[in-house]
Amino acid sequence: MAAQCVTKVELNISCDNLLDKDVGSKSDPLCVLFLNTSGQQWYEVERTERIKNCLNPKFSKTFIIDYYFEVVQKLKFGIYDIDNKTIELSDDDFLGEFECTLGQIVSSKKLTRPLVLKNGRPAGKGSITISAEEIKDNRVVLFEMEARKLDNKVECYDYDNDGSHDLIGTFQTTMTKLKEASRNSPIEFECINEKKKQKKKSYKNSGIISVKQCEITVECTFLDYVMGGCQLNFTVGVDFTGSNGDPRSPNSLHYISPNGVNEYLTAIWSVGLVIQDYDADKMFPAFGFGAQIPPQWQVSHEFPINFNPSNPYCNGIQGIIEAYRACLPQIKLYGPTNFSPIINHVAKFAAAATQQHTASQYFVLLIITDGVITDLDETRQAIVNAAKLPMSIIIVGVGGADFSAMEFLDADGGSLRSPSGEVAIRDIVQFVPFRQFQNAPKEALAQCVLAEIPQQVVGYFNAYKLLPPKNPAAK
Repeated sequence: MAAQCVTKVELNISCDNLLDKDVGSKSDPLCVLFLNTSGQQWYEVERTERIKNCLNPKFSKTFIIDYYFEVVQKLKFGIYDIDNKTIELSDDDFLGEFECTLGQIVSSKKLTRPLVLKNGRPAGKGSITISAEEIKDNRVVLFEMEARKLDNKVECYDYDNDGSHDLIGTFQTTMTKLKEASRNSPIEFECINEKKKQKKKSYKNSGIISVKQCEITVECTFLDYVMGGCQLNFTVGVDFTGSNGDPRSPNSLHYISPNGVNEYLTAIWSVGLVIQDYDADKMFPAFGFGAQIPPQWQVSHEFPINFNPSNPYCNGIQGIIEAYRACLPQIKLYGPTNFSPIINHVAKFAAAATQQHTASQYFVLLIITDGVITDLDETRQAIVNAAKLPMSIIIVGVGGADFSAMEFLDADGGSLRSPSGEVAIRDIVQFVPFRQFQNAPKEALAQCVLAEIPQQVVGYFNAYKLLPPKNPAAK
């Protein structure tokens, strides 16, 4: 897969009602940005300018940060009253701080929160406002032109498979000029090769370019959708089949160790901590499959782990963890391993979202499983159907089982087909075996399984020409 350009986000900072630490004048504030990527230590990234005698500063200096959807990027904004020329902050008055993630900022676009002191108490009535904008690249690629440019140089090449394309010639035009083109009245341009023109006196041109149609379309980026109001809806599916082993046994994949973790919990935490920033209410449905459930002890492949069919939502990622722990002693692990019921369940909600005719919702289903899938044909059909919807599927394989069927569903080597031969119009499945990440940093699993989500979101909404609720074209 080709390397993707890094997305950059520009943050604008302002404050209101800052503490006044100076005698005879007002505080002289500046904002310091700290970053924490490893979960260990904060380090300073950048500072704004200092504004003299001001308790309601609007800083002109902005912070530009590389944005990665698949990483929890922790930020801290510290406000200080600067009354000397030293670079150290320890000899300056601390006015308050605010911690958040970059995901929280971009999903809100504009975030206003109270400032707090080091002990967590409010810093008076002080507040901070952080607004975000994506910095976009204005590249020109062949005949795709940036509409905001007033003048464009178009280069025409003779294409070669080995990449050694030969320049035929160039011409200059403007977007205004191109928009005048029509099939009945095409606009023509002479394609000129300057080197040939200099060598041959008889040279006229290298051909005529005839433009019969010019269409301007809005192609949104992932941040356009997120900052435009698109919500990512996160659902978890947990494998409770008998092959996991008795949860009371230390050999079981569902056994919760003395320090409170197992591979299922680790996967939920890792992926959920990233996704949660993009869901406004942070209420996440969680389902189990492959277990006998009370009171009739029938096998179910789609039961809410909080045992509330009318409200399967858990409050935050911590709510999923608590529901999972409470569920384990109440069920009997059984089988078989069927994915299609949960995939079809989420697909119903994704299908309903398409009726809104706007890019307002996208669904991400995380399935955590230990074994060989039983309903492979039904699952293939369910995935092919889901590929037509605003939906992605992440499968994390725990334990040491044979996961070749999961690799097949991932379809990185080619398009997935249903049993009837229908081809999936998008690749929406990402599979990884947990064992690959047992000795990796805790962030590595999420980075791997979530890296393709932004492309899948953009690919779906752009294919159906759906704009976010807050249309970026209206800017």
